[in-house]
Amino acid sequence: MKWFTSLFSGRPSEPLRSDAPLFFTNTLSGKRDLFTPIKAGVVTLYSCGPTVYSRAHIGNLRAYVFADILARTLSHVGYHVQRVINITDVGHLQGDGDAGEDKMETGAKKEGISAQDIASRYTKLFMDDIRLLGINTSDIRFPKATEYIEEQIDIIKKLEEKGFTYRTSDGIYFDTKQFPAYGALDHSGSKMREEAFAEIGRRIAGNHEKKHPADFALWKFSPKGTRRQQEWSSPWGAGFPGWHIECSAMARALLGQPLDIHTGGIDHIPVHHTNEIAQSEAAFGKPLARFWMHSAFLTIDNRKISKSEGDDIYLSDITEKGFSPLALRYLFLQANYHSPLSFSWESLEAANSALERLTRIAQTIATEAKGRTHQSDLSRRVVALLRDDLATPSALALLWETVKDEDMERGEQLAVIEAADAILGLGLLAEEAAIPAHIHALLRERDIARISKDFSKSDALRIHIENSGYHVEDGPSGTIVTKRPG
Repeated sequence: MKWFTSLFSGRPSEPLRSDAPLFFTNTLSGKRDLFTPIKAGVVTLYSCGPTVYSRAHIGNLRAYVFADILARTLSHVGYHVQRVINITDVGHLQGDGDAGEDKMETGAKKEGISAQDIASRYTKLFMDDIRLLGINTSDIRFPKATEYIEEQIDIIKKLEEKGFTYRTSDGIYFDTKQFPAYGALDHSGSKMREEAFAEIGRRIAGNHEKKHPADFALWKFSPKGTRRQQEWSSPWGAGFPGWHIECSAMARALLGQPLDIHTGGIDHIPVHHTNEIAQSEAAFGKPLARFWMHSAFLTIDNRKISKSEGDDIYLSDITEKGFSPLALRYLFLQANYHSPLSFSWESLEAANSALERLTRIAQTIATEAKGRTHQSDLSRRVVALLRDDLATPSALALLWETVKDEDMERGEQLAVIEAADAILGLGLLAEEAAIPAHIHALLRERDIARISKDFSKSDALRIHIENSGYHVEDGPSGTIVTKRPG
């Protein structure tokens, strides 16, 4: 795939320092808050990862591009970012509630292989996808829920000792009425308590043995007379952990509590993240995270992309049509992370064309600047925009305004490109995307032919260059060439 250049091998440069403060939209407070870390110089960042019973669709992938932009922004400021993205390979029941089959067991039966093989297959596909989207996974830990069973059991035991649990015929449940702050993330605290519980309960499958519909499973018992593919012994009997407890256990084990930032999609707010907060804070008496940040849905025809609706699109569908995977990243960046974004093949094609053109112009500027950058207010301004709640649309607009300014000094333009792309991650100056010497020689020969008005030769050279896998565009600042996607 010719578009898959080295996404992380951009030209080295010193991070641009700016005095602009960091502001993020904090779901917990319901407003934009000034961000400072708990520990000077270090940020702990936990992101809810995939349930690996099937492939992540592009709606799922938006949350990881958002988290990557967040991490890049924090790193650019100078923080050491400690990141975790969990892999859910057990315990996530159908409908995100406490009834039905485990999604992993269901997936294994459907494909006729073991749950472990299902997890391995779709974990690899997930890792491949996020790397293609420009996410550097080398500094992220990806723990599996099945690797932290003891830690999950320990938290449930602590909750039991403190009186937050009760037993039913199918498991151990968290008693939400024992936790007065339940639902605070969903900003239901201003409603009457029973209305808030009813609202959350309507989203969760019913269980007549629950004391309240919003109560959730911490440990599920294996059905009598059967043996699951994935089950463990526990103080309460053989079974498996509920979905929510894994994140509390892994976040605490790997990053400590409280976290600086916890991220996910907005669909996690009313149930999964609300339950994480309840069990973690009830067990340990301190906040789970200071900042909660959520990405909005990716939609098609005004409804969110969903496997259940049958309109899921995968990154492989995009690349098979000849689009660069980074075109999807570019499309994501055209909207604020907390704003819904509509996907269409037409919008992706436009994003792909825009990214191709931006890359061509950026590399031409880099060549003309001969690698020399000139920092200016513009390069500091593009960083300041991204520090202001990750304003990627504004940063892209400023980047385009900069590269199209024919009167601007090339070194100043290059500084803006480098500063923006260090966070946007579009690979605009990736070394392997550079044009080889023999293509440059053909371009010089073509320029001579054009100056001599030998248009027959000029056209022939253009066709030869494009047949070699490159796109040629004649603009007011000269000829721009770059690799073609696909």
